[in-house]
Amino acid sequence: MIRILLINLLFLLLPTVLYFAYVLLRRRSEPNAEILADAPIFWLLATGAASMLIALVVLGQWETGSTEGRYVPPQVKDGVVVPGHTE
Repeated sequence: MIRILLINLLFLLLPTVLYFAYVLLRRRSEPNAEILADAPIFWLLATGAASMLIALVVLGQWETGSTEGRYVPPQVKDGVVVPGHTE
C-alpha cells in the first residue's frame, strides 16, 4: 500500500519538481525568492493530477493477478505462516 502511495505522490509532484529544477537552472546567475510566486501552481498540479491518473490506469492494467483457480488464504501450519496462493 505504501508503494502505491509513493508512486502516486511521485507522479503528482513530478511536473512541479521538473519545473522548479528548470527554473533554477535557467536563473542560476540571479536566483531570487520569487520562483514560487511566479510559478503556474494550478497548471503544475493539474498536470500532476493527470499524470497520476494515467499512472493509476496503466499500473492497474499491468498489475492484475490471476483470475483462474481457487484462492487459498494465508494459513499457519506447524508454526510457520504459509502465504496465500491460488490453486
